[in-house]
Amino acid sequence: MNLSFFDQFASPHLLGIPLILISTLFPTLLLPSPTNRWLTNRLSTLQLWFIHLTTKQLMMPLNKGGHKWALILTSLMLLLLTINLLGLLPYTFTPTTQLSMNMALAFPLWLATLLTGLRNQPTTSLGHLLPEGTPTPLIPALILIETISLLIRPLALGVRLTANLTAGHLLIQLISTATTTLLPILPTVSALTTLILLLLTILEIAVAMIQAYVFVLLLSLY
Repeated sequence: MNLSFFDQFASPHLLGIPLILISTLFPTLLLPSPTNRWLTNRLSTLQLWFIHLTTKQLMMPLNKGGHKWALILTSLMLLLLTINLLGLLPYTFTPTTQLSMNMALAFPLWLATLLTGLRNQPTTSLGHLLPEGTPTPLIPALILIETISLLIRPLALGVRLTANLTAGHLLIQLISTATTTLLPILPTVSALTTLILLLLTILEIAVAMIQAYVFVLLLSLY
């Protein structure tokens, strides 16, 4: 029974072919192709407004030099957002519950920000490893602690996204199993668990959106 709960996190196969690629590329089909018309439909207008609002929120804490990252950060957030929301549909697979995929997204972008900072402002980047006014005996320990905290950032990004989505999916699986089991025995209790399941699903939709935003926001702040 315990193994069946975690089967939802395994990549489904069709004729021996993993469907992870299709589930990853499917969100791109939801975006309409650009046209030459000045006026578009309401869906395109709503999507453009959402993308503009998202980009504005992500770029607000950054200086003007960091705005060159707007395209890749906004694209990453839209990808994570659509994958997280599509993973809440029944009989689907959520790629962002896999730590390997989240680390593959977090580590290269974190390394790019680190190398860019060392190239453009090496003194300021290295100065973050040692706070100003530190007593001399504490300098080696603080440098070691700050270096470890710097290197652990991509792992924290990947684990945070994986843990939040995995915990939500497991809770939904457990409560739905309890609902179907209690239905013929205790219909009243089953109705109560159905209400809890509905509230939890709404919460997971919010978590899927917030975690995508937090992932990209922390990456931009690094």
